[in-house]
Amino acid sequence: MSESIVRYNDVELHRKDIVVLKHVDLNVGEGELLYLTGKVGSGKSSLLKSMYAEIPVASGEAEVLGRDMTQIKNREIPYLRREIGIVFQDFRLLFDRSVYDNLLFVLKATGWKNKAEMDDRIGQVLREMGMNNKSYKMPHELSGGEQQRVVMARALLNSPRLLIADEPTGNLDPATGSHIIKRLHEIARSGTSVIIATHNMSLVSQYPARVIICEDKRLTE
Repeated sequence: MSESIVRYNDVELHRKDIVVLKHVDLNVGEGELLYLTGKVGSGKSSLLKSMYAEIPVASGEAEVLGRDMTQIKNREIPYLRREIGIVFQDFRLLFDRSVYDNLLFVLKATGWKNKAEMDDRIGQVLREMGMNNKSYKMPHELSGGEQQRVVMARALLNSPRLLIADEPTGNLDPATGSHIIKRLHEIARSGTSVIIATHNMSLVSQYPARVIICEDKRLTE
């Protein structure tokens, strides 16, 4: 039995005093990939945000990477987030700097100091994503699929134990979306736990894994 990276027991989540999800039970094992599906507004993003402490856990038991999310202090949150990679649908790249400088910014912000080590790590994650020959480019010079691959490289910089992908194929054509999902499966096989929030059921059936459905403020498997 692999170690639980995420363990929620009877968790309730609120947004502006409104209950978004209740009675949430969820276990995510080390190296496991699972899909989170459900309509827009069903609570998928809120659940993901609770895992990196952007939304507090209102009640229940919640543990992420060994940290008690009901008691986590503000000063502990940056350390938690260093162990979590996040892939956003809208990319959130810095458009005033190159691909290389986008990644360098993250490493500096998370405490890296040695220039040679930073160069090596940036080169490594870009190679893994097939983007090593695009490091000098500005984000606006890249296609949507290339931007998403840079976002995935950025998420992998600190060798996260958990990778959260919120609608990672939402702005991509079907072939590029398929490539991204395939790559996320490979990342899970290498030992990182991966949670993918998606509407795209054709990709879920093409690359099967455990599916959790968000509806009526609850999770069902």
